[in-house]
Amino acid sequence: MFSSKFRPLLMGFIFFFFFIPIPRVIAAERVVIRYHNYRMPIRVSELSEFSRTGQKSLSLQAYFRITGQDSQKMRSALSREVPVNPVTLSRTLNNPIGLVLLNPLGEVITTPSNRANRESLRGALVTSALNDNRISLIEVIENYPTEEVHVHGDRILETYQTMAKIINPIKFF
Repeated sequence: MFSSKFRPLLMGFIFFFFFIPIPRVIAAERVVIRYHNYRMPIRVSELSEFSRTGQKSLSLQAYFRITGQDSQKMRSALSREVPVNPVTLSRTLNNPIGLVLLNPLGEVITTPSNRANRESLRGALVTSALNDNRISLIEVIENYPTEEVHVHGDRILETYQTMAKIINPIKFF
């Protein structure tokens, strides 16, 4: 059926597709919300549920009780959307000016090691815009390319405003 010279190639393809594990895409599973010196680890699914429905998990109830933050302002900042074209966003963020634009957000939404913040953030922003041409902070957190993402909770409203300031001018390029 197959000539002998193609058999090794066919066997290689079969081996590759059946025996080489395909890496799973990494997305944030935990968010560590920082508030001054306090750190609260929360599952991203809990934060997503809160931003969607307003229902607070026990962890979030404890967080709001300890920090005294306004839960409705935080929910609004997490779920508010900014419209953007993902292609334009990607092109803008993949040049030196884009890296400068990412600096303020990269100080508030960080990797656990606090390294490659801008690159991780750029990936999360573009991924968030791909489905519906909109970005919200909760989508950025959900699409962050590390298993854990750190967010400065005391600056969450400021973070939304910063994200909107970065993305709004990009819409006009």
